Amino acid sequence: MKVGIYFCRCGGIISDKVDGTELERRLTESLEDAYFTSVDLACSDDGKAQLVEDIRTQKPDRVVFVACSPRDHETTFQGILTDAGMNPFLMQMVNAREHVAWVTQDGPAATEKAYHQIRAAARRVQLHEPLDRQQIEVSTDTMVIGAGPAGLKAALTLAEAGRKVVLVEKGPILGGMPVRYQEVFPKLECGPCVLEPFMAEVLHGPHAKNIEILLLSELAEVKGSFGNFQVQIRRSPRYVDVTTCIGCGACIPACPASEKNPVNCGLNDRRAIDFMFFGGLPNAPYLEPSACLRFQGKECSECKTACPVEGAINYDDAGEMIERKVGAILLAVGSNLYDCAQVPNLGYGKLPGVVTSLEFERILSASGPTGGEVKLADGTKPKTVAIIHCVGSLDPNRKEYCSGVCCLAAFKFNALLAHKVPGVKVTHYYRTLVFPGKDEYELYGKVAKQASTQLVPYQKIEEISVETGKNGTKVIRLGGEAQEFDLVVLMQAVIPPKSAPELSKLLEVSLDRNGFFEELHGRVNAMQSKVRGVYLAGTCQSPMDMSKAMTHGASASGLIMSALVPGRKLDLEATHAVVNTDRCSACKSCVAVCPYKAVSFNEEKEVAEVNPVLCLGCGTCVAACPSGAIQGRHFTTEQIYAEIEGALI
Repeated sequence: MKVGIYFCRCGGIISDKVDGTELERRLTESLEDAYFTSVDLACSDDGKAQLVEDIRTQKPDRVVFVACSPRDHETTFQGILTDAGMNPFLMQMVNAREHVAWVTQDGPAATEKAYHQIRAAARRVQLHEPLDRQQIEVSTDTMVIGAGPAGLKAALTLAEAGRKVVLVEKGPILGGMPVRYQEVFPKLECGPCVLEPFMAEVLHGPHAKNIEILLLSELAEVKGSFGNFQVQIRRSPRYVDVTTCIGCGACIPACPASEKNPVNCGLNDRRAIDFMFFGGLPNAPYLEPSACLRFQGKECSECKTACPVEGAINYDDAGEMIERKVGAILLAVGSNLYDCAQVPNLGYGKLPGVVTSLEFERILSASGPTGGEVKLADGTKPKTVAIIHCVGSLDPNRKEYCSGVCCLAAFKFNALLAHKVPGVKVTHYYRTLVFPGKDEYELYGKVAKQASTQLVPYQKIEEISVETGKNGTKVIRLGGEAQEFDLVVLMQAVIPPKSAPELSKLLEVSLDRNGFFEELHGRVNAMQSKVRGVYLAGTCQSPMDMSKAMTHGASASGLIMSALVPGRKLDLEATHAVVNTDRCSACKSCVAVCPYKAVSFNEEKEVAEVNPVLCLGCGTCVAACPSGAIQGRHFTTEQIYAEIEGALI
């Protein structure tokens, strides 16, 4: 087998340490039917042209390039082989720059090291086989799960680019958590007002035709892989036709049944048929069957009788299972908040006047249980308020991470209290203070300078105890000191979404040690999961504010659009793993270790199977297989052993 060895002098960088003449003498003597050619700058236009012409003339069976890192120029040299009429995988690179010239001061030693590396490559490349990159047709549609800030931004970005989007939201309205907030930090802007343009665009904008909105819906089943997912979506009945309903609300006062309002954390009641809250979009109520008299076997149709629009209320709405084909899936399901009852010394759930940060958000909201008025159980306004930071976070016994948004929310509360309750005194019990970003510190600076604001540090949450005081007050004890307060607000840690375990199982997407969806790489690719074709955006991946969540949504959309291009087929990785079914022992070790969920087990044939769409050729399954049934294309056991032997001889 004829092997061509091409030595790149790299403009003198490699040849300054490695003697090309000596290499040629030794290699042509020790390797049968091999030739050696030096090139000054192989990656330059002239160098590439010289290589293509020489390979066409010499007609080698295999080629070794002695140059720099494959990370820099492996694709360059594969392109040279293709231009010369050879299969691009019939080559092997030797990194003589980073591995030899840059790290070896002695010239003869560098030459000796390069000699052994080239011999190893020459032995290995003789076992290389021509590989072809397969291509498959793909769908360029995307399913976005979650219609909060990240999901809305992603859906709108994709739709504006002409892509079809299936927007799946488990709730009855768009907007996620921030639409429930009267103001959002750092500039105290109206939360619903900030998001309303995005929601309006998604619902009625010029690109709304590209977005299919499925409310009260959840992912039920997923089959297929990147480019060709078959998804089943379970839509629960709303009993109100949003395309017919005019949002007049005439049905609501007519309804005789009620339940605790989950949006307001159970602080007030809602009718069985009601808006989620005033201003939510789409502007249509929904019926909760668990509270409705009709669905409890009683005769009642008061809401339908009161409705002025024929067909807007439909008791026969049974929901449905919807099937769609998409090329990519974007998870933007948001997050949840820590249960403060798990810190019993703070009195939540036992003492009246101890509320969570979410409950306080709703109290402050004009659409909340008190119409935005801050008042105590007896109807009076609080004179003293305590805000306890880091409830659940920065705690090795609970959540070790910092949620990143709690401090700003706490000082937002401080500013809103000063506006709504003039003269109120606010005390912050804090563990540490975090204000990332260019505008965030300004809010803290304004509030902290006020004479009515007090800051009290603590080390561990267990140091604080909240007890009953006189006349309904709460006494906070810390380090022997005690203060009385009318109201106590607990800043909850941001925790993973409740749906994470179920979605993780459905999509085979891994979760990190904290329970958030695990990204491909935390620094350079936080918007992609470890399953190809499944992307992440917003707080389901990590705690973050609304601005960062929307940036995540736009970034994930960009990744999807660049990976799935209309009219372009999907290139599969040529170096994926393959299974020798005759040797497979059905132990399923490969299924358990694959980080990309590319390996599955065929129960009918009782053998492992590798999906070439998902496989990135990492070799983890190859190393784990006890029977040697799996091999990595282009990295076979025989090739690796040949390379080792060549280096040692």
